[in-house]
Amino acid sequence: MIQRIQTVYLLIVAGLFIALMFLPVAVLQSGSQFYSFEVSGLNTVAQSSELVYPTWSLMAIDVIIVLLSFVIIFMYKKRVFQMRMCVFNALLMIGFCALFGFYIWQFGKSPELTGMKLNIRIWAAFPLIALVLNYLAIRNIGADETLVRSLERLR
Repeated sequence: MIQRIQTVYLLIVAGLFIALMFLPVAVLQSGSQFYSFEVSGLNTVAQSSELVYPTWSLMAIDVIIVLLSFVIIFMYKKRVFQMRMCVFNALLMIGFCALFGFYIWQFGKSPELTGMKLNIRIWAAFPLIALVLNYLAIRNIGADETLVRSLERLR
């Protein structure tokens, strides 16, 4: 299980999305007020951090992606189902990116954040990196499946 490269890819995917739970993805500035956009919501950046706008749907998708990545790792005996679950995980990652963009767009339309300046952090690239790693895992699982099927034909 751990000796397969797709396991490493899926562990990195899970690690990237776990890191996203704790890192600020973007910083928004409206006048003299700063806001930190994290997966859990939009928080004020001050001595006492206050949750201004919760984004629980992003957090839920993040947790589902992490859990699904770990579940996929332990399905190594059912490679076809494992590939299908990886495709579903990739669709969740695309949905995560789309929802992130939607929330940024919503914050831009908000009356409290008029004249908003957006500063996206490097952590915002983690879902795209995870998407590429998930694709590589799908390819390697497919390669394992073709290898096993070719060896079955030799018997």
